[in-house]
Amino acid sequence: MVAVSLMIEGQHGLTWSHWKQLAGEVEELGFAGLFRSDHFTDAQPPDRASLEMIVSLTYLADHTQHIHFGPLVAPLSMRNPVFLARQAAALDDLSNGRMILGVGAGWQEREHNLFGFELGNIATRMARLEEGLEVVTRLLNSDTPVTFEGKFYHLRGATLLPRPQRPGGPRILIGGNGRKRTLGLAARYANIWNATFLSPNAFKECSTLLDGLLTQAGRKPGDVQRTMMKTLIFGRDRAELEQKMGPYRNNPQNAGKSLETIINETVASGSAIVGTPDTVIQQIHAHAQAGVEELMLQWFDIDNMDGLRAFAKSVLPQV
Repeated sequence: MVAVSLMIEGQHGLTWSHWKQLAGEVEELGFAGLFRSDHFTDAQPPDRASLEMIVSLTYLADHTQHIHFGPLVAPLSMRNPVFLARQAAALDDLSNGRMILGVGAGWQEREHNLFGFELGNIATRMARLEEGLEVVTRLLNSDTPVTFEGKFYHLRGATLLPRPQRPGGPRILIGGNGRKRTLGLAARYANIWNATFLSPNAFKECSTLLDGLLTQAGRKPGDVQRTMMKTLIFGRDRAELEQKMGPYRNNPQNAGKSLETIINETVASGSAIVGTPDTVIQQIHAHAQAGVEELMLQWFDIDNMDGLRAFAKSVLPQV
């Protein structure tokens, strides 16, 4: 068995009307959770509406009862870790323990330039992420004043009040597949590891590596839940699937290939789960067998509620 959640790209025209409808639908249809990106805009124009992440999650915390939720992921290049810890703890309390705090290093140069944030090189981003995770986890876990002197962040006798109702506050999710730094940070700080766009076999390899890193950190492999985010391309029937695959067929690198070949290559690459209900169910089962405990499926068509309902009714009861 594997839990299935929905993941929305918030910068793709997300407004309050979309979000309110999604909140009700995702809970009613039986998804495990609802996650969203934390971006101002995309790496390339055009720019579209982008509902603010923390504000949108506050609505979820107060207007849903069962689903868990959070950012995939909040970039510390734009989010101050002190405020993020404070906000996440409040959302976890408001939702009775359903908040998941996804944290990342930041990557998109264009939005940082547009809005005046310093992204930095990869080494800077990863060092800032590590310090930010130290700040977040210390503030959430310590009932006594915290002092921390880093390059990017400083705490001088700080105590987060009120204390989180759940000991340690919201669960921390770290996303990414990087074997040099990201998995090591997950082994030290995460309650949940979120892989991105991996095949089941590649996921299993990274998960095994994480097991070893957890042991080195004095933790048990079971201390960190294993999840994955990937795109969902779903058709209720073959005709609808062919229509959804249009952008892939129009890609110059797929010129001359049959639709079946394009689908098989897309699935094999790990970038997406693709198909009609029967084949999608098979692919989800393959991920479960590889050790994925929850799939966050990226749903790009936020106006297509009929397709979302069809997916939920035909697939969720079978996985």
